[in-house]
Amino acid sequence: MLRLENIKIREDISDEDVVREACKKYQISFSDVEYYNIFKKSIDARNKDDIFYNYTIDVKYTGKGGKDIKKVTKESYQIAINAKRKSEKRPVIVGAGPAGLFCALLLVQNGIKPIIIEQGKKVEDRRKDVDEFLKTGKLNVNSNVQFGEGGAGTFSDGKLTTGVNNPLCRRVLKEFVNFGAPKQIMYVNKPHIGTDNLISVIANMRNYIIEQGGEFLFESKLIDFEIKDKKLVSAKYIELSNENKEIKEIETDSLVLAIGHSARDTFEKVYEKGLTMEKKNFSVGVRIEHKQSMINESQYGTKTKLNLPPAEYKLAYHGENRSCYTFCMCPGGTVMASSSNPGEIVTNGMSKFARDGENANSAVLVSVTPEDFKGESVLEGIYFQKELEEKAFVLGGSNYFAPIQRVEDFFGNRKTEKIGEVKPTYKPGVTLSNLQEILPDYVVKTLQEGLLDFDKKIKGFANKDAILTGVETRSSSPVRIVRDELGESNIKGIYPCGEGAGYAGGIMTAAMDGIKTAINILEKE
Repeated sequence: MLRLENIKIREDISDEDVVREACKKYQISFSDVEYYNIFKKSIDARNKDDIFYNYTIDVKYTGKGGKDIKKVTKESYQIAINAKRKSEKRPVIVGAGPAGLFCALLLVQNGIKPIIIEQGKKVEDRRKDVDEFLKTGKLNVNSNVQFGEGGAGTFSDGKLTTGVNNPLCRRVLKEFVNFGAPKQIMYVNKPHIGTDNLISVIANMRNYIIEQGGEFLFESKLIDFEIKDKKLVSAKYIELSNENKEIKEIETDSLVLAIGHSARDTFEKVYEKGLTMEKKNFSVGVRIEHKQSMINESQYGTKTKLNLPPAEYKLAYHGENRSCYTFCMCPGGTVMASSSNPGEIVTNGMSKFARDGENANSAVLVSVTPEDFKGESVLEGIYFQKELEEKAFVLGGSNYFAPIQRVEDFFGNRKTEKIGEVKPTYKPGVTLSNLQEILPDYVVKTLQEGLLDFDKKIKGFANKDAILTGVETRSSSPVRIVRDELGESNIKGIYPCGEGAGYAGGIMTAAMDGIKTAINILEKE
């Protein structure tokens, strides 16, 4: 296998023609290419007068020449595991988000049959609950954007970007493709699956786990676990559809807490049971919406003839005392109602695979630290989030409408009276408001500084008619459940895992943490 790098393409052509161009550059014969694979594809838009795709192509070459070209071996997606597990007790995984699903997946691939407890519904039924909430404002507290099979990332954009350089990244991408994700996620620079595709991918993954002996307990909730001599003995749960709420118990020596960042009552139970927990930094802010056409022009200019995908951005501002940054940018997407508790407003962003909506949206977040919290409890970050979300609920009209404000009015500290050229996408509805009434002063100040800084990098970012929607509070977990080098908490047999436990920040890192946790379970004697 030869790796042909730095292949610059300035017109829309087929993959085969890209390979032909690569062969020309490296002076090898296309007719002697037995097999090719696109390893990487990115957009270079640094010079708006000369935007091009940059490809890296791997080819299996049987002809002459190519001696000085970099050689690579075919990728292997196997994971080296020194399996020592002899226990006949089935591991219990709490949460069917990416951390829980990938933990379960690796376990069944190695002959272990876990039980997955998920308080929400399977992803197909969960989608119906989400749609109902968007139409009517009727919230199902157990099945919504935060809770249910697939986790919170299912109703975002299916983003698979991460700053972590780990071989497990490729394994995660390959598994997604195996279960039906678009093959291009293996090579594009910023891969995404899209919510519309991710729903079927998650269902395929679940069906495979069941075929291999795994078991899912949907609409079931972990309520307790038994500990003896600082070791896990059993997990207790209830079936939410059961009116009697009969407590059921599973004897187990391995409990994976892949609970997600919004499982507040489970955090309280974990704290009550004596697991070591820590406060941690996280971020709060708003969603901002622009016309996608404006973002495209700012990022790509107007001269390129390439049929480029909707443009993205990732921005950061470092102020005197705090940082402000964009997060979970959704090209051609919508702002999502993401509440999971009564009387609270939470926002997120979502895109379908085509990313063909009129607006672009992104979180604009400001860092907060434990010093910003009122009390001393390790759970103070949760209470901080909750207070902001409840204020947003009241400001929006106490009916799950979100409070919104034009950027010009946000700088002027006045209530928005009319909407301009950018139309809000949040459903079930919006209320014209003044977000300064509910955001802490330091968040307002840093947001304003950040918006002005971002406008220097993307012309029009602080456009007067850009829409701010409040509030975004759940970009990451407000706590960390402490674990050792073998992945266990101070209670042996309990494995904090994924984003909720404080060890991940998105689908990719959560999935990788699920894999690592499964390895820890398999390698424990």
